[in-house]
Amino acid sequence: MARVSYDWVRDFAGRAAWAVVLAASLGLSGCVGSESRVPPRKVSRPQAAPVEPSYAAGVAGPGSPIQVSSPGQFGGSTTIGTGPVKVALILPMSAAGQGAVVAQSMRNAADMAVSEFQGSDITLLVKDDNGTPEGARAAAQQALAEGAELIIGPLFSGSVQAAGQVARERGKPVIGFSSDASIASRGVYLLSFLVQEEVDRIVAFAATQGRRSIAALIPETQYGRVAEARLQQAAARQGLRLVALEYYPPGQPQVGVQRLSRVIGGAAPQADALFIPDNGDGLPAVAQALQMARFDPMRVKPLGTGVWNEPRIFALPALQGGWFATPDNRGFEAFAERYRARFSTDPIRLATLSYDAVTLAAALARMQGAQAFTNVMLTNPAGFAGADGVFRFNPDGTNARALTVQEIRNGGAVAISGAPRTLVAGN
Repeated sequence: MARVSYDWVRDFAGRAAWAVVLAASLGLSGCVGSESRVPPRKVSRPQAAPVEPSYAAGVAGPGSPIQVSSPGQFGGSTTIGTGPVKVALILPMSAAGQGAVVAQSMRNAADMAVSEFQGSDITLLVKDDNGTPEGARAAAQQALAEGAELIIGPLFSGSVQAAGQVARERGKPVIGFSSDASIASRGVYLLSFLVQEEVDRIVAFAATQGRRSIAALIPETQYGRVAEARLQQAAARQGLRLVALEYYPPGQPQVGVQRLSRVIGGAAPQADALFIPDNGDGLPAVAQALQMARFDPMRVKPLGTGVWNEPRIFALPALQGGWFATPDNRGFEAFAERYRARFSTDPIRLATLSYDAVTLAAALARMQGAQAFTNVMLTNPAGFAGADGVFRFNPDGTNARALTVQEIRNGGAVAISGAPRTLVAGN
């Protein structure tokens, strides 16, 4: 597919920034898979308390702690840039706890995006939603009254919903940062790391490597429930058997592992892969329980999602040789280097989402001005190239990403399957 690259998206201080590219063609083919033949064995499980999906994949960046000012300092409105096209950026600047940390890093990334896009045509109207749906609703109303043509943010799912309702009444789109796919819809697009895409990628890759039967060890969290649901769909498309599903309270995997041991242990395990959608807080206990159950990762391949992408997981013996799907690390590393040079601190991992959203808005505004943010433009099926690789907004508001597959080796992670350069509709 032909693409148009924007040469004016360049770096500052001599470093190359990512150009947002728009596909010239709107038609691409899809993919269809087969159905799984054997239903999995299930056990009863209690309902876990909801977890905000924006944090399910982790928010901490590498290196030194993030410096953030005290809550409340960011209340009200500020602007970034002086272009004729107004775009709102709604973040929980004065929210308590981790929300304010995330908001500051994402605001910095937005500032960086505007400064790196030479001659940007946008003005960002930065609004504080206080981390609440009510605050998001008020911020969206204020931004639209000031002439915003597009809303970027908020972060939390309830806030994205609230802002989306206001924007829909005015016929304006939203690019939100929550990873709760259930709130996505036409006109409310999510630019986030969706576990669904990562599950699809790792299951498809496992199938290409000859894996035929999967067991799953699922944490009783919102993230775990979403990952499990997508696992069953992905396995069916790839024709893989789900031989067992076990669940465990976060941090307490021992009983679940014991129940699963007869499927994944011994000289002739029934599964040749084990899917574990847990993060760096929960996986050390899981790995220890697997070792005690004499789990052999050389016989049963560990599979995971992007939440595995952190150094403390790479040293776990039970996960050596494991595969997980994630955006290409090189993009974030290059972004983080420029971010540190500008702000003298490390970005959180989610900061690239804000950077990409603002750069995309600037590129579209350069093309068509205030009329650029249509559903047709935003859902171009060939997508856009950003800091984390190629991504696309689907018509239902979710997104698709080009992901790598990494293998855990000797305390590190090595890419064994690169991210595709283009996205095919339906994948």
